[in-house]
Amino acid sequence: MQYVLRTVEERGVRLVRLWFTDVLGQLKSFAISPAELENAFEEGMSFDGSAIDGFSRIQESDVLAKPDASTFELLPWSPSDETSARMFCDIASLDGTPFAGDPRQVLRRNLDRARELGYSFFVAPEMEFFYFENGDPNRTPQPLDSGGYFDLTTADVASDLRKRTLHTLEAMGIPVEYSFHEDSPSQHEIDLRYTDALSMADNIMTFRLVVRETAMEQGHYATFMPKPLGDVQGSGMHTHLSLFEGEANAFHDPSDPYQLSKTGRAFVAGLLRHAPEITALTNQLVNSYKRLIVGTEAPAHVTWARNHRSALVRVPVSKAGKEESVRLEYRSPDPACNPYLAFSVILAAGLRGITEGYELPDEASERLFELSPEELAAAGIAELPQSLSEAIDAMEGSELVKEAVGDHIFEWFLRNKRAEWADYKAQVTPFELKRYLPAW
Repeated sequence: MQYVLRTVEERGVRLVRLWFTDVLGQLKSFAISPAELENAFEEGMSFDGSAIDGFSRIQESDVLAKPDASTFELLPWSPSDETSARMFCDIASLDGTPFAGDPRQVLRRNLDRARELGYSFFVAPEMEFFYFENGDPNRTPQPLDSGGYFDLTTADVASDLRKRTLHTLEAMGIPVEYSFHEDSPSQHEIDLRYTDALSMADNIMTFRLVVRETAMEQGHYATFMPKPLGDVQGSGMHTHLSLFEGEANAFHDPSDPYQLSKTGRAFVAGLLRHAPEITALTNQLVNSYKRLIVGTEAPAHVTWARNHRSALVRVPVSKAGKEESVRLEYRSPDPACNPYLAFSVILAAGLRGITEGYELPDEASERLFELSPEELAAAGIAELPQSLSEAIDAMEGSELVKEAVGDHIFEWFLRNKRAEWADYKAQVTPFELKRYLPAW
């Protein structure tokens, strides 16, 4: 706290922006003056929670935003004469207890559960997104480039946007591991360097804002919509997972053929068993399920493998001499999820596998795409939900998800997503008009 107060004074910060998210993962903010900062740390800043999706009902509306001093950063896009900074907040009830509708508090609670079992949870997401000429939803999105996977382009607009984004992320203390052009036209990927799950969820919220702000400054548009173009690959958020016991990687066993410990095997088994239940939170949009289809690199079946890139869970082969760095990769999430809730249910599923001693099924065959639905069923290979409706049906019956996110968020999220599905079903799409109007 003292570091923040001193920095605000020394750097002449005019505004401090307090950030938090609603249940769907939309970033929210209000600003306070430096004069209010010490009071914000000591007592929190009250605001009307009923104005935020998934927060409070009108009759119990007031909540407190309590800034987390460890998240203080100057905003690099502030004008030189109006320096501003941001901090993420935990939301509390007026009595000081964690607010049940705050996704950040939900993740804190699940990480505390992991710590009780002796574990620390680390993640590293691969963030994919598209650049378009503009964000007008009434026009077909127009890509800024026609590049492909790993293409090196020297002078196009999209490469310059990505470079500017990297500089801004670095200025905000968010380290990047890789950056490159993805498979689809104007699709790009920036991989964030692994850290603890709470810090990473904060980083993802910052990352999405930085990507979009940078594009907007140059007169363009960036989107994390999972499938904005119908005939190319969609955008995922493949997430690498690590569990540590103290300084030791809990997933590593040098005597195992896969270098995967009993704990790691059980964690994978938990992810597989509970994947259908948690998918509504890792893939929360109607549009998310346009990406999770057979025949693409996105997973459509509940499987695991080492090198099969369409498996839901992948156990990447470690570099020679770095076998102790074994990790898991969970490939279904997309970048439009709420990262606090997504990490919460991923962790809960893996921990359930550990505490209940789940057995890991056989590794998926490379012939997976060649199998008929009957052969898949005979092999015990389940599908991920194929629509938002199927996903929320699976979530509704999940005791694990309800426990992980709490009654408040569980019930509100189901209501919100059922309403979204009902709105979607009522639409008449261009596909229907083109296919049926001439024939019928």
